[in-house]
Amino acid sequence: MMRLSWVGIMTAIGLGLVLCMPITRPALNSWPTPIALAVAQTSEERTPRTIRVGKEYPVKTITAAARLARDGDTVEIAAGDYVGDTAVWTQTKLEIRGINGRPRLVAAGQAVEGKGIWVIRGGDIVVENIEFRGARVPDRNGAGIRLDRGKVTIRRCVFTDNENGMLVGNDPSTILEIEDSEFGDNGAGDGQSHNLYVGTIQRLVVQGSYFHHARLGHLLKTRAQDNWIKYNRLSDEPGGRASYELEFPVGGVAHVVGNLIEQSEGTENSAIVSFGAEGYKWPRNELYLSHNTIVNNRARGGVFIRVSQGSAYVKAINNILVGKGDLDIRSRGQEVDENRRVDPSDFVLPGRFDFRPKKGSRAAAVAKDPGEAGGMSLRPTREYAYPVGTASLPPTSALIPGAFQNVAK
Repeated sequence: MMRLSWVGIMTAIGLGLVLCMPITRPALNSWPTPIALAVAQTSEERTPRTIRVGKEYPVKTITAAARLARDGDTVEIAAGDYVGDTAVWTQTKLEIRGINGRPRLVAAGQAVEGKGIWVIRGGDIVVENIEFRGARVPDRNGAGIRLDRGKVTIRRCVFTDNENGMLVGNDPSTILEIEDSEFGDNGAGDGQSHNLYVGTIQRLVVQGSYFHHARLGHLLKTRAQDNWIKYNRLSDEPGGRASYELEFPVGGVAHVVGNLIEQSEGTENSAIVSFGAEGYKWPRNELYLSHNTIVNNRARGGVFIRVSQGSAYVKAINNILVGKGDLDIRSRGQEVDENRRVDPSDFVLPGRFDFRPKKGSRAAAVAKDPGEAGGMSLRPTREYAYPVGTASLPPTSALIPGAFQNVAK
């Protein structure tokens, strides 16, 4: 029989005690905080928590919050300036929002992973009420948010003075939804960076948002397979030098409904809406433009809608065209109907971007039913509301052309 020494017996007892103890991760401090305890639990055991960030709270930086947050948590960022405070978000499900005002994230020369202020490559993530400002990197592609993959909702956010407001990669499962947000004064000035630049993702939805003053690039450029651009204001205003206001360079399916789209006199490109300029890369390539007000302030004229030659299908109906310019639609299949040319005098105050039609003007004429696209109605149910957001339309059987259905009295 094997004999155990006193030391061996004590070692065995100690090991047994250790194995029976619950396993936890090291505490963040000598006395564990609620956040530290949450980190110690597994995703199956833990209850989602709220992590608050700001000088009044234990968590002082967004960088720290991104490391602490686990799936299902909510991160609340108190209003104030967060300078050089960058973060990577990889959680499967997360809500991040500004509270007590809108926090302002100022890059100040810092960029996470050499990409921008934030990098997101997670799952279902909501970002609400935050401003992203000043992202710059050596390759001149610095973004307020770089989205590598995931399903991301951007709500009531501001992107300004970045090399790209948002830059979205080419992961085919990515979905980006933007609501009631502002993108302005972004771009490196090289024409290759934009207010919003979306790669070959699954779906892009933009609603109730305001795009303006891109620095030589586009107000909105998307290569997504499925695009819903509804009830926005894309207006490159006095002093603006944007190129396209709205571009779908490789086609896809695009529903463009109820937008105010306006080109400035100082534009770098005579075309306002462009489809398929780099060739058609998706299995389906269809452009549906319904009830948009498209304005060209370029004295030399321009192109309201340019569709490149190929097998794409285009339906443009009940749009209002203001200023000098043409339609350049070369697709094999097309339905172009009831697009009205009107004068600035038909609107309430176009010099201040009030394009509500005057009562009795040509812009207030009765429009035909725009029909459907892929089983979805092209009839507007809302309209853009200044400065960001949308307003519902009253139920009515009558429609007028353009983005604004409420006629000024």
